[in-house]
Amino acid sequence: MLDQVMDTGAAALSPLSLLEKAAKVLGAFEGAQPRLSLTEVVRRSGIPRSSAHRILDQLVRLRWLDRDGRDYRMGMRMLELGALASHHNRLRRAALPLLHELHERTGRLVHLSVLDGAEVVCLERIGGSDATAVPSRVGGRMPAHATAAGKAVLAFSDPGTVEHVLAQGLRPRTARTLVRPLALRAELAATRERGVAYDREESFRGVSCVAAPLRGSGRAIAAVSVSCCRGDRELTRLAPAVQACARAVWRELYGPGRAGRSASAPPADLEPAVSARAMDNMMGWLRFSEWM
Repeated sequence: MLDQVMDTGAAALSPLSLLEKAAKVLGAFEGAQPRLSLTEVVRRSGIPRSSAHRILDQLVRLRWLDRDGRDYRMGMRMLELGALASHHNRLRRAALPLLHELHERTGRLVHLSVLDGAEVVCLERIGGSDATAVPSRVGGRMPAHATAAGKAVLAFSDPGTVEHVLAQGLRPRTARTLVRPLALRAELAATRERGVAYDREESFRGVSCVAAPLRGSGRAIAAVSVSCCRGDRELTRLAPAVQACARAVWRELYGPGRAGRSASAPPADLEPAVSARAMDNMMGWLRFSEWM
């Protein structure tokens, strides 16, 4: 018992990490008051004045906060990431019951993914019989050109997005990864014709995947995919179920009438406001800054 008390006391007295200090400074901006002075940030966060001032200056440089005279307020980067989180949460909430249905119907590993730059980010993963063969995780990233989900979104993206992926270089993950721009362009054209994209052991040896884009008549906003450890015949069998799931998720988001509307872009409330790497930038600063 005494050891537990001593451990608790030691934890309470241990100095805050830089990440914890920055979180407390940002947390000071919760509430109705949009602008805070340095004194108010110190009072609300409990961080020493000199440390709070240095953290505030760094957050302003990173656009997480804005400075107006002597006051600080939430910056554009904070608002952008809030919009991005809202977008992803809404998409995941709408998709989750339908992803579970797809998993129960197929018995396979199911993913929900979005495109971020030249990579796809996994928003949801529901394990199946092949789950241990695929080392994916929620929040994990994969090269878009090497995944069925990435190709499903790219096939229904604007040309500039495809050119950006090509400009990053098509690095191989396995011997079957498409690494020639002409081959990838041909595969994206085929994806547009058939409505689904395939990954034939292009990301992981022994693992294949089929994906369908989430879209109406405009650009894709995400993709639903199913992975398996069998060949093309199994992917062909799974494709209709994956397509049906993707259409159902879209209807859940926008209703049955949305798919028939002509549009050149997804709805504004589902456009990612900023790259998810913005969070990585802040984490890098928190890890490597030495001025504290």
